[in-house]
Amino acid sequence: MAAACGSPSDDSGSKGGPKGETSAKNPFGVAKNSKVEACIFDGGYGVDYVDYANQVIGSQIAGVKVAVKPVVDIAPELQPRFVGGNPPDLIDNSGEDQIGFLSILDQLEPLDDVLEANNYEGKKIADTIYAGVKEPGTFNGKFVALNYVMTVYGVWYSKTLFEANGWTPPKTWDEALELGRKAKAKGKFLFVHGKEAATYYQTLLIESAIKEGGDEVRLALEKLEKDAWSHPAIQGVLKVMETMVKEGMFVPGGSGTQFQKAQASWSNDQKALLYPTGGWIENEMKDATKADFQMTGVPSMTLTADSKLPYEAVHAAAGEPFIVPTKAKNAAGGKEVLRAMLSEKAAANFSKTKLAPTIVKGTVPADGYGSSALVAQSKMLEAAGENIFTWNFVGAYGMNTDQLVPWNSFLAGDLDAKGLTAALQKISDKVADDDSIEKLKVS
Repeated sequence: MAAACGSPSDDSGSKGGPKGETSAKNPFGVAKNSKVEACIFDGGYGVDYVDYANQVIGSQIAGVKVAVKPVVDIAPELQPRFVGGNPPDLIDNSGEDQIGFLSILDQLEPLDDVLEANNYEGKKIADTIYAGVKEPGTFNGKFVALNYVMTVYGVWYSKTLFEANGWTPPKTWDEALELGRKAKAKGKFLFVHGKEAATYYQTLLIESAIKEGGDEVRLALEKLEKDAWSHPAIQGVLKVMETMVKEGMFVPGGSGTQFQKAQASWSNDQKALLYPTGGWIENEMKDATKADFQMTGVPSMTLTADSKLPYEAVHAAAGEPFIVPTKAKNAAGGKEVLRAMLSEKAAANFSKTKLAPTIVKGTVPADGYGSSALVAQSKMLEAAGENIFTWNFVGAYGMNTDQLVPWNSFLAGDLDAKGLTAALQKISDKVADDDSIEKLKVS
């Protein structure tokens, strides 16, 4: 993969600078017949949706070609290229090994001009996208990551399986615990996890804790406070999770199982009832999902009936962060690819083929192209109203790789809730105490 993403872009012109004349159809000054090197995270959405830009970009600038190269381990493969001064023109900085944004903040192009430009249909891009899209890609006041997919997080299940057994998706953790016991009586498990995705349960933990304790939980984590992971709301959820682990409600062996194989035991084999993840899950598992599964999502569980946010509150944010390095040989081309992806045609193609919404409004029909998961995401967003939240500290500081270790141990039953809390706090404290790491400005 290092070799696959090691070839330089077209080397005409100066690094990062415009190479062609700017115009209404070419706002960034991309040279005709130039090449754009795009290194894209090869995860749940694949990479073909970026390659689709080749089908529309020619309508604006003649001869521009996008060379799309899939990457799984983003940081190990691409950080050396930042150090070497020859980064790709466009990167989807996603996945478990994403590059911490603050570590390369001064090496990234601001992307405000992309939103100020017109799309391929002649409309200002800023007017065609959902509100709040800039926030998750803004670090210390600098908008450097365009998150393309409107990701809705929740707890996913088979509507068919639940209806056949008379089960109801749990709204509280106590209900989830009771459901887990019913599942065991039927020879099934409540949850499953895979080694690379163990922190999906951290996401679920934080979601429920924010619902229970309100914004103070999010702020404590984001600010890397010394006792953030000991907040009563977090500990309350962890206590129930620990009980579930002890009672054998997780499919055994997850910490040694590749995550998609683990997920298949839920989506195809139906060994487990629930799986906490984002809206990409249907597309990611489309080749390993039982017929008539009817994948459906609901919001994460609340801890008590007196939670500060209602059950309907949902964790949702623009995801799949695309960045354009300043020292890229065709930075203007990288921005143009983003403009192409934000065209109505490309956005509709993404939703139809990936069964997930982009940040471009009005491109998903009411029937969700026949996708129960896409319909569920729309319903969750509608029901949440203003109660939509997210957080940035894990991605901003590149913590996920370190956090996977204690989470795998916890879910395997080798680490208790107290040990997990201490391990997560240690990871946060390490960042907080390192003066060389620029800190997020949190509000």
